[in-house]
Amino acid sequence: MKVRRLEPAATLALRTYGPELYGFLASQLGNEADTAEVFSQLTEDLWRGLPRFEWRCTLRTWLYLLARHAASRFRSSPWNRGGRTGDSRLDAQIAEVRSRTEPWLRTEVKDRLRRLRDSLAPDDRLLLILRLDRQLAWNEVALVTLGEQTATADALKRESARLRKRFQDLKEELAVRARREGLLEGER
Repeated sequence: MKVRRLEPAATLALRTYGPELYGFLASQLGNEADTAEVFSQLTEDLWRGLPRFEWRCTLRTWLYLLARHAASRFRSSPWNRGGRTGDSRLDAQIAEVRSRTEPWLRTEVKDRLRRLRDSLAPDDRLLLILRLDRQLAWNEVALVTLGEQTATADALKRESARLRKRFQDLKEELAVRARREGLLEGER
Protein backbone atom coordinates (compact mmCIF):
# COMPACT_ATOMS: atom_id res chain seq x y z
CA MET A 1 0.00 0.00 0.00
CA LYS A 2 1.36 3.42 -1.00
CA VAL A 3 0.45 5.14 2.31
CA ARG A 4 2.49 2.65 4.33
CA ARG A 5 5.60 3.40 2.25
CA LEU A 6 5.15 7.16 2.66
CA GLU A 7 4.53 7.06 6.40
CA PRO A 8 8.22 6.54 7.31
CA ALA A 9 9.26 9.34 4.92
CA ALA A 10 6.72 11.77 6.37
CA THR A 11 7.70 10.81 9.91
CA LEU A 12 11.40 11.31 9.16
CA ALA A 13 10.71 14.67 7.49
CA LEU A 14 8.77 15.85 10.56
CA ARG A 15 11.41 14.61 12.98
CA THR A 16 14.20 16.21 10.97
CA TYR A 17 12.64 19.55 10.07
CA GLY A 18 9.62 19.81 12.35
CA PRO A 19 11.15 21.92 15.14
CA GLU A 20 12.75 24.22 12.58
CA LEU A 21 9.46 24.64 10.71
CA TYR A 22 7.53 25.13 13.93
CA GLY A 23 9.95 27.90 14.89
CA PHE A 24 9.56 29.44 11.44
CA LEU A 25 5.79 29.49 11.86
CA ALA A 26 6.10 30.88 15.40
CA SER A 27 8.21 33.72 14.01
CA GLN A 28 5.64 34.37 11.29
CA LEU A 29 2.46 34.09 13.34
CA GLY A 30 3.49 35.40 16.74
CA ASN A 31 1.34 33.29 19.04
CA GLU A 32 1.33 29.70 20.20
CA ALA A 33 -2.26 28.83 19.35
CA ASP A 34 -2.04 30.05 15.76
CA THR A 35 1.37 28.41 15.32
CA ALA A 36 0.04 25.07 16.54
CA GLU A 37 -2.94 25.29 14.20
CA VAL A 38 -0.86 26.18 11.14
CA PHE A 39 1.73 23.52 11.97
CA SER A 40 -1.08 20.96 12.07
CA GLN A 41 -2.16 22.11 8.63
CA LEU A 42 1.42 21.92 7.40
CA THR A 43 1.71 18.31 8.52
CA GLU A 44 -1.53 17.44 6.75
CA ASP A 45 -0.22 19.15 3.61
CA LEU A 46 2.98 17.12 3.88
CA TRP A 47 1.07 13.84 4.08
CA ARG A 48 -1.20 14.78 1.18
CA GLY A 49 1.53 16.28 -0.98
CA LEU A 50 4.33 13.78 -0.47
CA PRO A 51 3.12 11.39 -3.19
CA ARG A 52 3.28 14.27 -5.69
CA PHE A 53 6.61 15.73 -4.54
CA GLU A 54 8.86 15.75 -7.62
CA TRP A 55 12.27 16.77 -6.14
CA ARG A 56 12.45 20.00 -8.15
CA CYS A 57 13.93 21.46 -4.96
CA THR A 58 15.21 20.05 -1.69
CA LEU A 59 12.74 18.53 0.74
CA ARG A 60 13.60 21.27 3.24
CA THR A 61 12.78 24.02 0.73
CA TRP A 62 9.54 22.30 -0.24
CA LEU A 63 8.54 22.08 3.43
CA TYR A 64 9.11 25.83 3.83
CA LEU A 65 6.94 26.37 0.79
CA LEU A 66 4.21 24.24 2.39
CA ALA A 67 4.61 26.16 5.66
CA ARG A 68 4.31 29.51 3.90
CA HIS A 69 1.19 28.38 2.06
CA ALA A 70 -0.38 27.00 5.26
CA ALA A 71 0.29 30.28 7.08
CA SER A 72 -1.12 32.27 4.18
CA ARG A 73 -4.30 30.18 4.09
CA PHE A 74 -4.65 30.57 7.86
CA ARG A 75 -4.30 34.35 7.71
CA SER A 76 -6.80 34.68 4.87
CA SER A 77 -9.41 32.35 6.39
CA PRO A 78 -12.57 34.08 7.67
CA TRP A 79 -12.53 31.71 10.60
CA ASN A 80 -9.83 29.53 12.12
CA ARG A 81 -10.77 26.01 13.00
CA GLY A 82 -9.35 24.60 16.21
CA GLY A 83 -8.46 21.16 17.35
CA ARG A 84 -6.40 18.37 16.00
CA THR A 85 -5.92 16.58 12.70
CA GLY A 86 -8.13 13.63 13.58
CA ASP A 87 -5.27 11.14 13.09
CA SER A 88 -3.80 10.03 16.42
CA ARG A 89 -0.41 9.14 14.87
CA LEU A 90 -0.14 12.57 13.28
CA ASP A 91 -1.28 14.29 16.48
CA ALA A 92 1.44 12.44 18.42
CA GLN A 93 4.09 13.62 15.95
CA ILE A 94 2.85 17.20 16.19
CA ALA A 95 3.05 17.07 19.98
CA GLU A 96 6.58 15.65 19.82
CA VAL A 97 7.80 18.40 17.49
CA ARG A 98 6.25 21.14 19.62
CA SER A 99 8.06 19.83 22.69
CA ARG A 100 11.44 20.02 20.90
CA THR A 101 11.05 23.55 19.49
CA GLU A 102 13.54 26.06 20.88
CA PRO A 103 12.04 27.86 23.89
CA TRP A 104 13.12 31.32 22.71
CA LEU A 105 10.86 30.90 19.70
CA ARG A 106 7.84 30.24 21.93
CA THR A 107 8.45 32.80 24.70
CA GLU A 108 8.85 36.53 25.05
CA VAL A 109 12.57 36.41 25.91
CA LYS A 110 13.45 38.69 23.00
CA ASP A 111 10.45 41.05 23.09
CA ARG A 112 12.14 44.16 21.72
CA LEU A 113 13.75 42.37 18.79
CA ARG A 114 10.54 40.54 18.06
CA ARG A 115 8.57 43.80 18.06
CA LEU A 116 11.10 45.28 15.67
CA ARG A 117 10.85 42.27 13.36
CA ASP A 118 7.06 42.17 13.70
CA SER A 119 6.83 45.79 12.60
CA LEU A 120 8.15 44.76 9.18
CA ALA A 121 5.94 43.87 6.24
CA PRO A 122 5.15 40.12 6.06
CA ASP A 123 7.32 39.63 2.95
CA ASP A 124 10.28 41.31 4.66
CA ARG A 125 9.86 39.11 7.75
CA LEU A 126 9.70 36.06 5.49
CA LEU A 127 12.93 37.13 3.78
CA LEU A 128 14.77 37.57 7.08
CA ILE A 129 13.57 34.29 8.51
CA LEU A 130 14.39 32.20 5.45
CA ARG A 131 17.77 33.80 4.76
CA LEU A 132 19.10 34.51 8.27
CA ASP A 133 17.33 32.16 10.63
CA ARG A 134 17.01 29.17 8.30
CA GLN A 135 20.07 29.92 6.14
CA LEU A 136 18.39 28.97 2.88
CA ALA A 137 20.33 29.72 -0.29
CA TRP A 138 19.06 32.63 -2.39
CA ASN A 139 17.62 30.34 -5.06
CA GLU A 140 15.74 28.42 -2.34
CA VAL A 141 14.35 31.65 -0.86
CA ALA A 142 13.28 32.67 -4.37
CA LEU A 143 11.58 29.32 -4.88
CA VAL A 144 9.62 29.71 -1.64
CA THR A 145 8.49 33.22 -2.59
CA LEU A 146 7.63 32.42 -6.21
CA GLY A 147 6.07 29.01 -5.72
CA GLU A 148 7.20 25.73 -7.21
CA GLN A 149 4.96 25.84 -10.29
CA THR A 150 6.08 29.26 -11.58
CA ALA A 151 9.78 28.90 -10.78
CA THR A 152 11.58 28.74 -14.12
CA ALA A 153 15.37 29.11 -14.11
CA ASP A 154 15.13 32.69 -15.39
CA ALA A 155 12.40 33.60 -12.91
CA LEU A 156 14.48 32.17 -10.04
CA LYS A 157 17.53 34.16 -11.16
CA ARG A 158 15.55 37.42 -11.34
CA GLU A 159 13.79 36.80 -8.03
CA SER A 160 17.09 35.90 -6.32
CA ALA A 161 18.63 39.18 -7.51
CA ARG A 162 15.58 41.16 -6.40
CA LEU A 163 15.60 39.49 -2.99
CA ARG A 164 19.34 40.11 -2.48
CA LYS A 165 18.79 43.82 -3.20
CA ARG A 166 15.77 43.96 -0.87
CA PHE A 167 17.82 42.18 1.80
CA GLN A 168 20.56 44.84 1.62
CA ASP A 169 17.98 47.63 1.86
CA LEU A 170 16.27 45.85 4.73
CA LYS A 171 19.52 45.49 6.70
CA GLU A 172 20.09 49.24 6.44
CA GLU A 173 16.51 49.98 7.43
CA LEU A 174 16.71 47.64 10.42
CA ALA A 175 19.97 49.20 11.60
CA VAL A 176 18.33 52.64 11.64
CA ARG A 177 15.28 51.30 13.50
CA ALA A 178 17.44 49.34 15.97
CA ARG A 179 19.46 52.46 16.80
CA ARG A 180 16.25 54.42 17.28
CA GLU A 181 15.00 51.70 19.69
CA GLY A 182 18.30 51.64 21.59
CA LEU A 183 19.18 48.13 20.44
CA LEU A 184 22.39 49.26 18.69
CA GLU A 185 24.89 51.87 19.76
CA GLY A 186 26.91 54.34 17.72
CA GLU A 187 27.35 54.66 14.00
CA ARG A 188 27.72 51.89 11.46
